This record gives sequence, C-alpha cells and structure tokens, in this order.
Amino acid sequence: MQYILFDLDGTLTDSKEGIFKSAQYALEKLGITPPPLEEMNWVVGPPIRQSFAERYHLSEEEAFRGLRFYQERFGSVGYLENRLYEGVAHMLERLHAAGCRMAIATSKPTFYATRIIQHFGLDTYFEMISGSDLDGTNGKKELVVERALDALQAEPGRTAMVGDRSYDMKGARKFGLYAVGAGYGYGDPGELEAAGAQAIAQTVEELTEILLGEREV
Repeated sequence: MQYILFDLDGTLTDSKEGIFKSAQYALEKLGITPPPLEEMNWVVGPPIRQSFAERYHLSEEEAFRGLRFYQERFGSVGYLENRLYEGVAHMLERLHAAGCRMAIATSKPTFYATRIIQHFGLDTYFEMISGSDLDGTNGKKELVVERALDALQAEPGRTAMVGDRSYDMKGARKFGLYAVGAGYGYGDPGELEAAGAQAIAQTVEELTEILLGEREV
C-alpha cells in the first residue's frame, strides 16, 4: 500500500486506562454511577460526546457537559495514561522506509491526538492528523477519513485504513479503501469481520507484514 491511514486508540496506542478513567470521572461529575473499567469498551470508537448521549440518553447540553468534564481530566493526566503497542515504532519506521505515506484518522480531537503522537515521538511519520474538533463535532469516522484522503491526495485503490473497531472498517469500505483490522485492539469478538475487514492482524508484527505485502490474507 502506498497510502496508509491509521486509527489511534486501540491501533497504535493502548490508551484505555486514560480514556476509561476520564470517562468515569465525567460520569461521576454528571451524577451517574459509572460502570467498572472492564465494562467501558463502549467509550472507545465514536466521539465521547456521542457515546455519552447514546449510552445514557443525555440531552445535547448534558452530553456537552460530560465532554467538558472528560476533557478536564484527560487533558491533564489521561492522555499520558497510555502506551505504544509493542512494535509500533519499528513498524512505522519500516513503512516510512518503504515509501508509504501515512496519516492519522481518529475520532479523538486533533488537539489531543497531536499531543499523543508528539509525546511518543512519532510525528515525523505522519503527514497529517485528522481528528474531531474539541467540542466533539466533525469526528465521525467517514469525515476524518475523507479529510485524511484529501490531504494525502491518496488513490483509494492504493490506500489502507487500519483500525480496531467497526467504525474504522465501515469508513474504509465507504471510500473503497483496503480495510485492515487491528485484532489486538478494543473490538468485540467478530466485530471487525462483520464490518467488512478484508484482513485482520492479531499482532503489530502481522500488521506490518500485511501492509508491506509480505503476508497472504
């Protein structure tokens, strides 16, 4: 693949501790008893504001308050409760050396995604970071994928979208991209297959081989 779009959470970084704890903090501030950490996977994928609204039937105003509470914690400590999946830096180095052009396509606000990418020293690998606005808008996967494609001027038939949730696979298929699932991420069993993944990597090493065309799928 000449062009590669990467999701961030559950694909390049294991960020669930910071996301889950910040979501719990926000729910408590809203007067809602949060579920335990092991039952928080629903938070990862769509924009936080959307997740809160749909899960707890919140009004637009309540969901926006929840987003602000979430950002209150995430922006100070949550984004650092995060780690790269083993092998990610080496994968990006190999892809870059092979001439691949790469971008981030995430529903996370661009502001936070940029801070995280810079924190891990990965910013030299990505030509652009396409995310949502800080108020939670413009974060639907189709929108962030489309912006990344436009920025790279990528040809769909030579472009892969890599992610760990159904939203990533659906975003890829909408634009005719090669849909590659990160099976080591936060998706539920069977989620990636049902959403149209054309290849699924169970490790970062497998993902590297798939993207470089070194593994049959």
